[in-house]
Amino acid sequence: MAKPRNQPDREERILFEIVVDAYNETERAMGWYYYLQNTLQMPFTAKCRSALATSPLKSGDELDVIAMATEDECMSEVFVVVKLGASELAVPLAQLECTAADEATLEAVADWHYWVARGYQY
Repeated sequence: MAKPRNQPDREERILFEIVVDAYNETERAMGWYYYLQNTLQMPFTAKCRSALATSPLKSGDELDVIAMATEDECMSEVFVVVKLGASELAVPLAQLECTAADEATLEAVADWHYWVARGYQY
């Protein structure tokens, strides 16, 4: 995936709302965690953007995102809990594309996708 063009409004939101006053990896991880936890309106419908060797999802799979994974599970990247058949499973948010969600949820997921695609890390 190509690195997205710099988006000044998104960069400003990330810097001044999401990772503001975050001076290390843990603080940045918690900034993202709480931003997403407070912004995502769950459940919402998503589909798998691409398959990963570490995830059972296949490209195009449609599923419901029902919760954030725990803080501990989100210390290296953001995971969300999805309903997969009769099971619940934590998968990377970067793997999912919102297909039915409110505007705030769409923007928050796009913020995370942008962060990941730009190569930023906690």
